[in-house]
Amino acid sequence: MTSTGTAHASPAADTTAGAPATADVDTLLQRAESLLTGGGFDPTDPDFTPAVEALDTTAEELWDTLDRGATRTALWPDLAPLTDPGNFGQSYTRLRTLATAWATEGTSLGGSPQVADALVAALRFTHDTAYNPAKRETGNWWFWEIGAPRALMDCSVVLRDRLPAADLADYLAVVDRFCPDADRRTNSPTLSETGANRTDKAVIVALRGLLGRDAAKLVSARDALSDVRDSGRNSLFRYTSSGDGFYEDGSFVQHDVVAYTGSYGIVLLGGTAYLLALLAGSEWAVTDPKVSVMYDAVERTFAPVVFDGLMMDSVRGRAVSRERAGDHRDGATALAAILLLASGAPSAYAERWRALVKGWLTRNRTTPFGTLATLPQLALAKAVLDDTGVPAGPRDTGSHVFADMDRVVHRRPGWACALSLSSKRISAYEAGNGENLHGWYTGDGMTYLYDDDLGQFNDGFWPTVDPYRLPGTTVDTRPRTDLGTGAGTSTYRPANAVAGGAVLDGRYGAAAMELIGAEGTTLRARKSWFLLDNAVIALGAGITASDGRPVETIVENRNLGTDGRHRLMVDGLRQPAEQGWSGAFGRARWAHVDRVGGYVFPGTTALRALREQRTGTWRAIDTGADTGGSTDPVTRRYLTLWTDHGPSPADAHYAYVLLPGASAAATAVWSRSRPVRIVANDSTAQAVEARREGLTAVNFWRAGTAAGITSSGPASVLVQRRGAHIRVAVADPGRTLTTLSVELPFPVRSVVTADDSVSLVPGRRPVLTVAVGGSRGHTHRAELNR
Repeated sequence: MTSTGTAHASPAADTTAGAPATADVDTLLQRAESLLTGGGFDPTDPDFTPAVEALDTTAEELWDTLDRGATRTALWPDLAPLTDPGNFGQSYTRLRTLATAWATEGTSLGGSPQVADALVAALRFTHDTAYNPAKRETGNWWFWEIGAPRALMDCSVVLRDRLPAADLADYLAVVDRFCPDADRRTNSPTLSETGANRTDKAVIVALRGLLGRDAAKLVSARDALSDVRDSGRNSLFRYTSSGDGFYEDGSFVQHDVVAYTGSYGIVLLGGTAYLLALLAGSEWAVTDPKVSVMYDAVERTFAPVVFDGLMMDSVRGRAVSRERAGDHRDGATALAAILLLASGAPSAYAERWRALVKGWLTRNRTTPFGTLATLPQLALAKAVLDDTGVPAGPRDTGSHVFADMDRVVHRRPGWACALSLSSKRISAYEAGNGENLHGWYTGDGMTYLYDDDLGQFNDGFWPTVDPYRLPGTTVDTRPRTDLGTGAGTSTYRPANAVAGGAVLDGRYGAAAMELIGAEGTTLRARKSWFLLDNAVIALGAGITASDGRPVETIVENRNLGTDGRHRLMVDGLRQPAEQGWSGAFGRARWAHVDRVGGYVFPGTTALRALREQRTGTWRAIDTGADTGGSTDPVTRRYLTLWTDHGPSPADAHYAYVLLPGASAAATAVWSRSRPVRIVANDSTAQAVEARREGLTAVNFWRAGTAAGITSSGPASVLVQRRGAHIRVAVADPGRTLTTLSVELPFPVRSVVTADDSVSLVPGRRPVLTVAVGGSRGHTHRAELNR
């Protein structure tokens, strides 16, 4: 496709509003159809066979169950009454699937006049019965303003040569009623649309403009991406410092306070890529030079949270409860969006992205892309895989603190660790409309370990895992009630300020979160993670509660699949593999789980272990109108390791080390040799020293001294000494300070380089002064000479 270019054209330079669109429209309508059906792919190519067969199977089932009778009251019996927003919204989605199959060569329904006539009649019936301009919005606004109109416009694109003119006019009118533009929420005109919702609506308005040959609508859709109406306030091509959108540190937030890269972020990326591709080369092409923000987001925002093609659950919000949208499927959608964006991006971007995606595609053999992709998505991927000039990019490495969404990601060649934190700024969870009913502790420091087992969180994890024992969390064991059972979505933000950390040289990280339990518990804890080359050191201190209930810290809760018998060793002794076994080890030094890695307990710990087979249903965690899971039982085996702090603990603590991928022998050696030393773990500071790397990392909870480093207030500090060269990274993850002083325990003569926010008083006890105010918890850096 033609490049979108880089020079911005103002609305005044475009087609006059209200004038009829030009002959470009026919070309763009055909392009819109190809973006839905895959266009001119070769149906005899075996690479496309699985996608064609999957579409055909789904469409045939929908066709067989479609009520085509003259006295029908709904299109499908399970979507009655049709007047319910969830039901007519899903009916349009099913009709789109049928229309796509009808327009796709190689399917059993392809080109059938009977199918086409039935589709035309079904669209008319749905309009007259449930979705027309005379109706008033009820229930979930999304079905009225995004879900239904998008599917209706897609159906109209595919069936445009068969729709009666009067029918098409009616469908354009209903879109004009419920989605007249992308700038405002129709049911709340003072509310500006942001993020993914704005993108979704821009696509709808563009398709409505093409079908109605209305240049003004096309201008409106294009300009909505840049928010011309409100002078760029809600532009998708800008960095924000609060609320929805992209942040310069790579964060993406939707619903004002939810880390949502892997759900709404993908929708925004995919919708923008779609419009860039759809309108490319036309007089309505997107030419805002700030589209580079979207280009940069591929590697800054999305790539760090994609692991071998799957999208990390820590940034998928309530979508983790959706049976039909697991991490592999959302990852595949992100990959396809990146490839579509590459089709019109400058070559410097596109070449890097294609290599990145090719690496993800070739490494994910657990859930091959072809089993998840639509035909147009598969065509994009096949072009990259077949291109010998595109190398397969390696796994990314690096440490990332996404301070603006309370997420941390640490990536090494063989594994990755993601931390899901929360604060008074970013929610601990989002639930609502029947989704994410058991998400109570997902933002309390849940620790995701990714390795070659790409099915860990995708293989029935969420309906079967014990939601009170999520890895990395410290929890009060009180019973909880289901979340989000009412209409609308809601979020919970805890009262703590500290959540975040600092990164040194893109390689090492220190993360901290003050845990303040939700209403109903007095639980408090101070939690730290130190992220190194081959280890994650997890520390907890000040664990206190007065409710009489046991408090636990979960070291691991590993999904072993349907029949896993992964060997567990504790201090060199092999433990039983029978389901239902449990063990208590009063002074455990280390443990090892086969095919996962090692766990070291410096100073020993009272460790509990459990093997259990758990059964649950997707319906138990998601009853959403269009996302609700099945009631079919799902059974998986788990191996859980935890520390029991007892009822009403007072100033309890924990310390453990994750050694991802380590052998049992290597774990035992690590336990004896202690290459990383814990030098503080109390209410003032938590600190470690990695002697081999010359690294000291401290999370200060208040002014104090640890590992020889003195801080004037709460902070995350990392210091690395290599000969005469010193690197320092400092952050204020609680965002409570204006300036921060850090005194180092060795002489420093001069500054090699430093951020503008950092100044130095050299000497035998040098002092760095860091202007942390207004930096929103981001890292400040300096390089010094001894």
